Amino acid sequence: MIEHNIETINRLLQQHHINDEIVSFQRLSGTTSGIVLRLESKNGIKYILKSDNPIQIELVEHLLHTYTHSVLLPKVLLSAQDKSYFVYTFIDGKTHFNRGKKRNWMRILVKELLNQYVEHQGKNTWGRIEFPRETWKEFNEISIEEARINLKNVLSPEDYQYVKLMSKKLFNDDSKQGTKYLLHGDTGVHNFVFNDSTLIGVIDPSPMVGPIIYDFLYAFCSSPDDINTDTLFAASDLLEQGNVERTRLIEETLIHLYCRIGLSIRHHPNDLTEYIQAWGYWKKLCKQIDDDIGII
Repeated sequence: MIEHNIETINRLLQQHHINDEIVSFQRLSGTTSGIVLRLESKNGIKYILKSDNPIQIELVEHLLHTYTHSVLLPKVLLSAQDKSYFVYTFIDGKTHFNRGKKRNWMRILVKELLNQYVEHQGKNTWGRIEFPRETWKEFNEISIEEARINLKNVLSPEDYQYVKLMSKKLFNDDSKQGTKYLLHGDTGVHNFVFNDSTLIGVIDPSPMVGPIIYDFLYAFCSSPDDINTDTLFAASDLLEQGNVERTRLIEETLIHLYCRIGLSIRHHPNDLTEYIQAWGYWKKLCKQIDDDIGII
């Protein structure tokens, strides 16, 4: 781990031929298990210095290099040879709040990040790269079970069984999931940086392997505002790859919403009332699909 003082940090940067003198730093909180420092130089330039598990740093660095042309992702400036730390550009703005309309920031997310995703070459890997699953169904079922534990009595046992049946219908066959891509893996509003109600950055990747629609719907369900089909279809129509037909899109949204409500209870309980209303809306849509094409 890096010693937290100005002298040590400046020596570290100089070793990597960055001579911009650091005059202050601040430790940032977050979901990461490592240590994240925001550095500020004499010239007013800000950087992020992160120390973490080398495997995790290597995965994140690989993703950022893979999508270096995305204007939304930070740029890697240096990394330790042993991958114990790395430094990347700081995106100045506010996360989560003052984000403007979902339709607008989803459009930017699709055009500037998701449409740049590339295919993952691994054959038998799904989900988190450091904790791979053999099937996409297994990865999703773990998320559903974790949500059920958090939800307790917020949603009914019948809701849980319905989501389980939906998961089996959608994810039982890996060959029907489409192309596997290298995903950001944590595309929620808590990791989106906004400035003047405009999405300008996406931070803190948790690299995954899976269909693009996962990152898309994770983002869509990550805030309770505008969770409706108009917003969903307006954004999904912009996907140049990895899109699915609209019936499946609606059904997968229900699964993501179930998992998001479970997370909301733990991290954003003030959003719960709106999420419960959204649950009723999407469950009704899925039941209408059941009536049209038969029970799941």
